[in-house]
Amino acid sequence: MEKNPDDVSNIHNRFSLTLINPSSHYFSLAGSLIVAAVISLATYFGYLSYIEGDEIWYRIPAVIGVLVLTQLLDTRFTKKKEYSKSLHSSLFGNMLWVVTLLMGLLASVILSKEPSLFFVTFGMFLFASFRIGIYTTTLGVSIKKAWAICFVQPLAMFLTLIPQDMWIPLLTEPIALGYGMSFMIIASIWSILTDRAGRPGMESTHKTIQAYLASQGNDFTEAEDIMEQRSDETKVSTSQIKLSSSNGETEFRMVLPEIHPGPYHPVGGSNIPYLIYKNLDSSAMVMHSISDHALNLPSKNEVENYLKNLENSKVKEEGIQCTEPVIVQINKARVTGLLFGNHPLLILSLSPHGMEDIPSYMKTEIEQYAKNRNYSRIMIVDSHNAMGEEISKEDGLDMLKAAKSCLDTLISKNNFQIEFGYANSEGMDVWTEDLGMGGLGIVCLKINEKKYFLGWADANNMENGVREKIIENFAKKEYQLLEICTSDTHYAPVKARNRNGYYQLGLITSADKLSKWLFEIAKIAESKTISAKFEILENETKVKVMGQDIYQDYSKALDNSLKITKGFSIGGVLLFITSLFL
Repeated sequence: MEKNPDDVSNIHNRFSLTLINPSSHYFSLAGSLIVAAVISLATYFGYLSYIEGDEIWYRIPAVIGVLVLTQLLDTRFTKKKEYSKSLHSSLFGNMLWVVTLLMGLLASVILSKEPSLFFVTFGMFLFASFRIGIYTTTLGVSIKKAWAICFVQPLAMFLTLIPQDMWIPLLTEPIALGYGMSFMIIASIWSILTDRAGRPGMESTHKTIQAYLASQGNDFTEAEDIMEQRSDETKVSTSQIKLSSSNGETEFRMVLPEIHPGPYHPVGGSNIPYLIYKNLDSSAMVMHSISDHALNLPSKNEVENYLKNLENSKVKEEGIQCTEPVIVQINKARVTGLLFGNHPLLILSLSPHGMEDIPSYMKTEIEQYAKNRNYSRIMIVDSHNAMGEEISKEDGLDMLKAAKSCLDTLISKNNFQIEFGYANSEGMDVWTEDLGMGGLGIVCLKINEKKYFLGWADANNMENGVREKIIENFAKKEYQLLEICTSDTHYAPVKARNRNGYYQLGLITSADKLSKWLFEIAKIAESKTISAKFEILENETKVKVMGQDIYQDYSKALDNSLKITKGFSIGGVLLFITSLFL
């Protein structure tokens, strides 16, 4: 299932535009009140300076009071009754009004003319036009309803701000009405066109945006419904290496699901690594397979279906011996391998240089090579432990060479009795904003009287260089840490207001602190080391996955919407500029 990786990154970049909203509705509330005061001051000292007396000083609190009341009233008109979005739209709408007033004053200075009250009325109309656009796109209001309510806040503020005897002359002034109605019609046409921008693949761009925004408030039902309707049923496999003591009291599993975490927190399988981890009694490392967002589970229903069927895994091979680890480094590419019976495990990394998800063509080629060497099913882990772009052709070839060399070497390696010990961060105070709910884990493998450690973090990738620092810290204490892998969870303990939308491990928490935690866990794992047998488990489950088309359609809709918006913005700015010369 191959898809253009640019679709996901493109969607990610477009939705990152939502970060222009203030992080707190308190900020929007305070900001809108300050802007309303500036509107009042600019109107009276810039446009109504001939009015004598202290009228301005009671007009300001009156305007602010009306603003607060209409902000509360606005929540009654929106689909989700959201006060925060009412405040955000109010802030930006009032900012548009104050910019109009200030531009009018600047034009009067440059053109040496008297300030025209046209700009007070025009600013109010622009505020109303903005409300048509914002209410239809993000708040789920129809065009007709948007027209009915678009004047509620701006007109109430206008009537409170302007002396009563000036209401009729200003509101019936032909030029102001002409410009104002033009922008309202432009906003309506823009709204209709952007809503249809994704057709035929996406019926309504606005509904998709509204569902996304609602999901950021933990109301993900609508988003999951939209995604599940577009998803297709397919078979996905899950491989496991199960290590257990002879009495069966101690066990550990390394899990390699074919599904990919996502699409984004908190929708669908965004937290699937942790859910698998808990489903296996918190004694597992859920690795990142060679997969991409086309293999996302779209809803909680599909997540439950997947987890339920995970119990039906079949044993494909078992034994008590494995090889010592083999590490092959070719330029930037590094592959770590172990052989359990006839089932090889390869862990691929480009750290500290980093890369995006390993493309599926590499998985296909490595699997075919393993098959040609008469291996049973190969398990390939994308360690996902450094940030980067899509892997280059050169690095990809090096990675393939390293993987093939590792497989060749494993054939001739001797097998030894396995001992293992596992520990994790449960019960430790390791909560941090760049770590998922599964925390940290370490498995200690004792093979041929030598101890090897493999680290794991329930995190969405790692900050470049953090892996190297941790391994260096382990080496100083004479502990061989083979690799640190992340689950690529898309769970976010906090909303990261950055371009990525998440905090990669090591961005918030220092490498030294992570080393300290991991070393403490490693010591516990080492103390639990016990003779073991291994079992290779395989499972196939029918689930709905999102596939590639949905991302292509979303990407197309957002691109088209942005092009439409740019065109209308340029036209709107040019029309606005003409008003400055009136």
